[in-house]
Amino acid sequence: MGLGAINTADKHALGKAVGEDLIQHNGKKRYYSVKEVKESVKRNNYPMDWSCWAYCIFTSPEDFSTYHESIGESCEYGVMEAEMVSAMTNGASTSWFDADMSWLEWPDVDFSAIFDSIDLS
Repeated sequence: MGLGAINTADKHALGKAVGEDLIQHNGKKRYYSVKEVKESVKRNNYPMDWSCWAYCIFTSPEDFSTYHESIGESCEYGVMEAEMVSAMTNGASTSWFDADMSWLEWPDVDFSAIFDSIDLS
């Protein structure tokens, strides 16, 4: 299944599962490496062609771009991240959104609702 085939519910589920897994295996970080995110996607049994959606939330913009350049793909970090933010916050307003923000910097987001099995304090 290609990137275009992932729907909003799948984006939400992917972001939630990978986010919880990353925290459990790597601690809470502003950004994770492409390798850490890829391993999390695999552990959670998601299709590897969905990993780009997880990269746009959990890797830095620079790592995202470097990775995609290395494999000859062109993906737009900010556009994809905005879609994931909307999916993960159930369509909450993204007027505050800035593509340079880490997921930890999202304002007014109740992370306990997104990552309900992890203590984020």
